[in-house]
Formats: sequence, C-alpha cells, structure tokens
Amino acid sequence: MFLKSLYRNSREEKGLSMHMNLLKLSIGLILLLALTGSLLISCQQKVETDLASTTPVVDSVASADGVMIHYEVSGDGEPTLVFVHGWSCDRSYWEKQVDEFDDTYEVVSVDMGGHGASGLGRDDWTLAAFGADVAAVVNKIDPDKVVLIGHSMGGEVNLEAARQLPDRIIGLIGVDTYHQFEMVYTQEQLEEFTTPFKANFAASMDDFVRAMFPKNADSTLVNRIATDMSSAPPEVAISALENYIDVHPADMLKEVRLPIRSINSDMWPTDLESNRKHAASFELKLMPGIGHFVQLEDPATFNRLLQETLDELTGKSGAPVDKE
Repeated sequence: MFLKSLYRNSREEKGLSMHMNLLKLSIGLILLLALTGSLLISCQQKVETDLASTTPVVDSVASADGVMIHYEVSGDGEPTLVFVHGWSCDRSYWEKQVDEFDDTYEVVSVDMGGHGASGLGRDDWTLAAFGADVAAVVNKIDPDKVVLIGHSMGGEVNLEAARQLPDRIIGLIGVDTYHQFEMVYTQEQLEEFTTPFKANFAASMDDFVRAMFPKNADSTLVNRIATDMSSAPPEVAISALENYIDVHPADMLKEVRLPIRSINSDMWPTDLESNRKHAASFELKLMPGIGHFVQLEDPATFNRLLQETLDELTGKSGAPVDKE
C-alpha cells in the first residue's frame, strides 16, 4: 500500500512538473513573440521615418506677384540648403547635389518663375521678382537656418532673396558666379548681347552654351544643356537679360552682410581683391579645367568642395565662423 501510494504520488508529481514546464514554455514563447513583434514594429517605423525624410516632396507656392513657384524638398537636418539655378535653367541642374546632401541636410531645389515647372504670367522678369520667388519658397518651408546656393545668375538672385529674408540666411555660396561684385553693364553692352537672341533665340542660345565649355568637355552633357536652354521661353530669357542693367551687386551688398563663398571654374577670373572691398569674408575655391556648369561637369569634386564650404560656414571645420 505504501509503495502504491508512493508510486501514485510520484506519477502525480511528475505530471504536475511536466504541466508547469509546458506552462513556462508557453509563457516564454508568448513573451518572445511579443518582443519580436515590438522589434518589427520599431524597425518598420524607423524605415518609414527614413523614407519620409528622403522621399522628395514636390509642392508650389505663390510668389509675391501671384506666379506659382515649383519646388522640391527632401532630407532633414540643419541648415536647410536652398539651391537656385541660373538663367534659362531649372532645378534639375542640381540633381547630383540633391542626391548627395539630402542624407544630412534638408535640401530644397527651386524652379524660379518662368523656368522649369513654375508659372509664367509675369510682365517683367526682374532680379527682384526672382528673389521674391526664392523668398516665397523659404517662407513656406519655414526653416530656422538657411544657406542659399546659386549657380550663375542664381547667385545674384540669392543676393536679392537674402535682402528679403534678413533673419534666416546664415551664408551665401555662389557657383561659378560672384566673379566681380563691381561689374555692371552699360545699356550698349546689353543691347549688343541681347540682339542675337532676339533675332534667333534657339541658335544664339546654342552658340552661347557651347562657348561656356572647354573643348574636352563631355559632349553628351554639352548637347543636353544646349538643347535644354535653347528650349527656354524666349520672352522670359530676353526680359531677364534686359533687366540686368539694374543689377548692381556691390550696392546690394550694402544691405546683405553675410559670409559669402564661391566655387568657381577658372575659365573666367574671379577678382578676390575687388570682391573683398564689398564682402570682407569672401572666399574662393577654384575648379580648374572645366566650364561654367561645375556642379554637373565634375559633381564629385564639386560636392566635396561644397561640403568643405558648408563646414566652414557652420563652424564644423574648426575654423571660426566669420561674420560681416
């Protein structure tokens, strides 16, 4: 009887032990599944956040005169980089920079009025109007700190935009521009320059573009830009040229007291001494042996120089941030 009772109790204890082990295993599996699910949700949320920050947002905003201005935003991080194209170009001329810098910064590329996907309907295509286009985009996005980066005529447009955005801009970077702040054009010079465009816009633009490249330039790139700019609206391009008579960078710099840099080709000289009379902090980086479209002709070198320049303007290079 004692042995039977002992045997029965032993079997009951073993059964209870097995039941407890199964219960512990089930609870462990439930906790593991819950933890795995939580990790998967966290990873998914991170992926969605990363995608949201790098997926371009295309939008538009009305400029001061009502013309709709098209722009694209991607990335996240300060300062916000606003890229402004040159005469008869569009925001696609910054494609290599948007791809490079939107991992680190909020990046904005703008189609000025009459260019790219932006609206027409403006009677007079002045630098002040183009500056207002850029200002409208910046005010819509509402960043705290902005670096304006402008190619060619876009550099002078950014001087005007900086006048309209006195509290947001921390620096200006010109791209094959700001060669000489004192340079102004006479009426006779402008008429001589614009006359061929009025007679045959497409052919004159084609000749003009090809003259801005060295002989060894990539022919595919040259042909692309020549075709693209020759297709620009003539009324916009010619009006913008005619209004250059009123563009006086040295006078504009009396109101714009900001650090200014240029990344220029050596195809045309940049007058450092003269420029520093009007912008004491002006500094220059040269890209030798290439033409006017430095950001497209050698994007790797340009992007490296642009990053160095941004580090200087934001104090990340270790050098003191200069102020006008």
